[in-house]
Amino acid sequence: MAYYCYMVRCANQAFYTGWTTDPLRRVAEHNAGRGARYTRMHGPVELVYVETVEDHVAALKREAQIKKFPHTKKAALAEANPLSEEFLLSE
Repeated sequence: MAYYCYMVRCANQAFYTGWTTDPLRRVAEHNAGRGARYTRMHGPVELVYVETVEDHVAALKREAQIKKFPHTKKAALAEANPLSEEFLLSE
């Protein structure tokens, strides 16, 4: 099973970071109001970053690491690492 660390941009331009096994499903959940409380309050969201990680533990660690980044570093991360064709073709 693949694990992913992802980042979405909320309607208020803030970034929300999480982990999942299916980034597109998770973004759909956020936009349907079934995601995290923060994204329910600040949606809709747009997927801006996805990173494949080794396992569940690695996903949790990477999520925690990215959450500590300042907004400017998160924006640079999203800009420098565009979504792979796998996710662009699935949308």
